[in-house]
Amino acid sequence: MLSTQRKGEMKIEKVSKSFGYHPFQQQVLKDVSINLRDSKLTVLIGPSGCGKSTLINLLAGYDKPDEGTILLNGQSVSGPGSDRLVVFQETALFPWMNTFDNVAYGPRVSRKLSRSEITDQVRTLLEKVGLQDFQSKYPSQLSGGMQRRAELARMMINNPAVMFLDEPFRGLDAMTRELMQEYFVALLEEQSQTVLFVTSEIDEAIFLADHLLIMSNRPGTIIKEMEIKLQRPRHKDMLKSVEYLDYKREALELLHAEALKAFAGGSKASQDFLEAFHKEHLE
Repeated sequence: MLSTQRKGEMKIEKVSKSFGYHPFQQQVLKDVSINLRDSKLTVLIGPSGCGKSTLINLLAGYDKPDEGTILLNGQSVSGPGSDRLVVFQETALFPWMNTFDNVAYGPRVSRKLSRSEITDQVRTLLEKVGLQDFQSKYPSQLSGGMQRRAELARMMINNPAVMFLDEPFRGLDAMTRELMQEYFVALLEEQSQTVLFVTSEIDEAIFLADHLLIMSNRPGTIIKEMEIKLQRPRHKDMLKSVEYLDYKREALELLHAEALKAFAGGSKASQDFLEAFHKEHLE
C-alpha cells in the first residue's frame, strides 16, 4: 500500500522544559525519559496541564528542551522534519482542497511518486478509512469524524518514521470517537508504524496501546510504564475482560492521585476527572 516502512525508534533521556523568566518561571517537564519503540503504539496519559503537548512539540522539533537529549534512530533531533509528523487537536486540512487533494498533498510536493502511484495510494487509504465516497468533498462538507479520518490518511501516505497524535479525537461525540479508535487501530495493526498517541481518556489509552506511559502532575515526568498485552487485533469486547479491568484499575489509581495534586493547584479539568472517577467507582 505504502512505501517501504521507515525505521522509527526514539530515545528521550532526562528532558526538562520551563517557560517564562524568574521569578515567574514555571517548569513544565522534569527529567522525562522514555523510549518509543520501533513499530509500536505508545500512549501517553496524564492530568490536564501536565506537559503532554509540550513533550510532543519537543519530539517534533518545534521547540528545544532546556536539558536532556532527544534521539531519532541514534541521531539528535534539532528541528522539524518529514520523518516526524503531528496530528493536533484542531483540524489542519486545507479548506480550499477536497479530500483527495488534501491526502495527496504531501506526495505531490515531495515528488517521490508518480501521478499514478499517488492516485492508487490515495484511493487505497480513503477506502480503508471509509471516505472513498467523499473524495470530492471539501473539509466544510465533512463531519468532525470524517475530517479526522482524512487527516489520518494524509499522515500515513507520507510514511513518516514516527507519528505523533495530540488528543486527535478530542471534541468528538462518544460514538464517533469509538469509531475513530477502531479505524485507527485497524490501520496501525496493518501498517505497524511507530506512534506516540496522547490522550486524557483511560479507555482509549488502554484500547490502543502496546506501551502505556502515565505522566505526573506538573512538572510532568513519567511515573509508570505499563505493557498492555491485550491480544491484537483489538476489538471493543476486550474492554469487558478481566485483563483490561486490571490495567484500568492500576492506571486509574495513579491518575487519581495525580489529579488530586492538580486539583489542589486549581485545575478545573482535574476536578472533572475526579468527579468522573468517583462516579464510576460508586456505580
